[in-house]
Amino acid sequence: MGQIELKDIRKSFGGVEVIKGIDLQIDEGELVIFVGPSGCGKSTLLRLISGLVEASDGQIIIDGDDVTGKPPAERELSMVFQSYALYPHKSVRENMGFALTVAGMPKSDITAKVDEAAATLKLEDYLDRKPKALSGGQRQRVAIGRAIVREPRAFLFDEPLSNLDAALRVEMRLEIARLHRKLGATMVYVTHDQVEAMTLADKIVVLQAGQIEQIGSPLDLYRNPGNLFVAQFIGSPKMNVVDCTGVGTTLTFGNRNTSDIARNADGATKMGIRPEHMSLCAEKDGILVGQIDVMEHLGSDSFAYVNVTDVGLFTVRIVGHSEAVVGDVVGLTFGSENVHLFDAAEKTIPA
Repeated sequence: MGQIELKDIRKSFGGVEVIKGIDLQIDEGELVIFVGPSGCGKSTLLRLISGLVEASDGQIIIDGDDVTGKPPAERELSMVFQSYALYPHKSVRENMGFALTVAGMPKSDITAKVDEAAATLKLEDYLDRKPKALSGGQRQRVAIGRAIVREPRAFLFDEPLSNLDAALRVEMRLEIARLHRKLGATMVYVTHDQVEAMTLADKIVVLQAGQIEQIGSPLDLYRNPGNLFVAQFIGSPKMNVVDCTGVGTTLTFGNRNTSDIARNADGATKMGIRPEHMSLCAEKDGILVGQIDVMEHLGSDSFAYVNVTDVGLFTVRIVGHSEAVVGDVVGLTFGSENVHLFDAAEKTIPA
């Protein structure tokens, strides 16, 4: 249960097409995450699946059922929103069981289902409390519990952690990962935070301007981005990208420095290299030479921001503490196996 298929899904608002013909297969039990910048259409796509927004064209098929024209109540999906949307006058138990009460389920069955969901989410000690007596993370767990008791075909999450502080977001990411493993349910999750996507997803769908840029596992998108947009969107800090000219196996940069990368570079107009794949070295040993503008010391890592005249600013990740200081002139080096090349159309040039 929980296989979802989108066939040429389109959505227009007032003559403006915001979802532009999306085809997507979500397999049973997968945790699929939609990511992309604000306005890319990820929340609209989720709402199209849920039935909260009606598609202008195309088909939505759930477990072989064409549900395109069906209202949300008939799609057997549960949605968890950014806002907890809990009834303030009802207890946690009443909030979690409310949909089942409305559906006329016997009280004994409701109690059993709520107790089971509460045990899964570690909410047993809070069932008699009102939402105002809970933390933000606990309230979001109640909202998830309300979805679980309905035993839906699939769960839909619309930026469920964005209202939480940084520490709670990390905690709730772990909760959702554990929940997915325990339930084995299909989950479709929207976020603008690519760290959430990388840590939670079985499959990531990268969206831009209402279209799919690339689909793949987190590591596949990280290692093999199909274009410049995906390369810079996936990974934190983002990939360093600078202009270059590629001929044969040689890259020439804006300051006329060259680098032989031992692979085809013909047609390259931009080079990408991730911060963790660069190293500082002595000036004489560098492929490029620049001056440190900023140093960030985070304890486990340090980040050097190195400005290379006529080339660009590079972020370099250094494991642990670094003795480098602002103003130092340093060399930059990197392995050709970690270089990403892009052509004039911003498509990846295969290695």
